[in-house]
Amino acid sequence: MFSFSMHSLFSTMALVLFSVGVITLGAGVFVLVSRVLGQDLKLIAEQTAHLVKKGLAEEVSGLVGNAASLLDSLTQLIRTATGVGVFLVVAGMMLIFLAYVILRQA
Repeated sequence: MFSFSMHSLFSTMALVLFSVGVITLGAGVFVLVSRVLGQDLKLIAEQTAHLVKKGLAEEVSGLVGNAASLLDSLTQLIRTATGVGVFLVVAGMMLIFLAYVILRQA
């Protein structure tokens, strides 16, 4: 069986928390950069805006309504991705801070 001293136990806990915090922080930054700044979303938004203009010019109300609904969905998708990314960044920073506090106590 393993015998850990209190110092080595706290150091191990701090190392694990720090590692998980760094991974979480990195995942949050990745989500923010890849999802929010993704070229696919920008392309879909531009094409939808083009459809709205075309629908207004040709007086096609159904097309305009569906395109507006698509734009609202895209906006909600971007907000959700931003929220997830910010949550992961904050959670990662809190885990890193908690690892620092535990290491200071050891």
